Amino acid sequence: MNSSTDAAQFGASTTSKSKWNFHDTQWVLSLFGTAVGAGILFLPINIGIGGFWPLIILACMALPMTFLAHRGLARFVLSSKNKDADFTDVVEEHFGANAGRLISLLYFLSIFPILLIYGVGLTNTVDSFIVNQLGMESPSRLLLSGVLVAGMISLMLGGERLMLRAFAILVYPLVGILLFLSLYLIPSWQVPDMAFPEFAGFSKTLWLSIPIIVFSFSHAAAISSFVNVQRGHYGNQATAKSEAILKRTSLLLIVFVLLFVFSCVLSLTPEQMLQAKAQNVSVLSYLANVTDNSFIATFGPLVAFIAITSSFLGHFLGARESFNGLVTKQTSLSMRSADKIGVAIMFLAIWFCAVKNPSILDMMDQLSGPIIAMILFIMPMIAVYKVPALQKYRGRFSTLFVLAVGLLAVAALIYGFVA
Repeated sequence: MNSSTDAAQFGASTTSKSKWNFHDTQWVLSLFGTAVGAGILFLPINIGIGGFWPLIILACMALPMTFLAHRGLARFVLSSKNKDADFTDVVEEHFGANAGRLISLLYFLSIFPILLIYGVGLTNTVDSFIVNQLGMESPSRLLLSGVLVAGMISLMLGGERLMLRAFAILVYPLVGILLFLSLYLIPSWQVPDMAFPEFAGFSKTLWLSIPIIVFSFSHAAAISSFVNVQRGHYGNQATAKSEAILKRTSLLLIVFVLLFVFSCVLSLTPEQMLQAKAQNVSVLSYLANVTDNSFIATFGPLVAFIAITSSFLGHFLGARESFNGLVTKQTSLSMRSADKIGVAIMFLAIWFCAVKNPSILDMMDQLSGPIIAMILFIMPMIAVYKVPALQKYRGRFSTLFVLAVGLLAVAALIYGFVA
């Protein structure tokens, strides 16, 4: 009698966990918030400069690129025999200690520059709002950036529960305002130049735009932590549930972000996009400054602030985890000591970069996008052909597609340095 009751309860529990629930929705919002940051806000500028047809082609590629790559990384982390393994543990398990250290370092380097970009982007967004919308003098950049970076990092030090709560608070208004702004811009759409460009120039523009697409839709920084939470929460169902959450996250990203990108690109000319790039501000801050519209002037910078803040939280989570893993494996420092040192180093580096104000688009194109491609697109696909637990995915079109995109992104980096 007791055994049948236990079996019935177990079956009910399994059925309940297999259904979509609030836990899953929270993680969709968290991953969405991680992806929607500076990359999305600068994506219309980078693509708008290239013209209309590259935008169409890249829009068609965005969904498979985003979902298949993040699914591959999630499968890689879940392939470990150690149920508590983070990304650095899995890499060392599958590739050995020396290769593991190199890949783990690349993983950290794929995330850390993004935090530098967000420090610059957030400082410029707030500074532009103070000067252009409030009509006040530009504050001390040293003080402004220090306060903003310290505020974002302090949210992360409150733990996972506070982080998820912050995501929930930030992402709902972000989704709503982003959608409303996208629709609000429709009356100001202009007919784009529909002439198909010369093939050589078109293909080059398309190729060199791949790193910015990789960067803009990436939520790779949160995947390791996300997968480990699902493994603890769902056990044997972790792979299926992780993929379901990632699929919904990718769809949400594509629908909202591409509508926003199309709205911005069709509302501004390529010349205006070049001006926005020269000013080193997001497309929303630029729209707020050049349009005589109080609604855009108010909500444009607000969306930029929320988007960069929410994405900073997700990427700081990944950078913190990878830094701690690297340091504790190479030194005798405890996890607690490594964490304190890592937080201090990252705060000072982000603050310094925010004060120096380098070009955000150049950092995306030349550094972050290609390194993310190595970790998100190339490494998990190499693991498919090396790790027995992943061998069932060998030879699939999705595996070859993700690998090809990653190689193109890295080739774009090499071209950028050589050209």
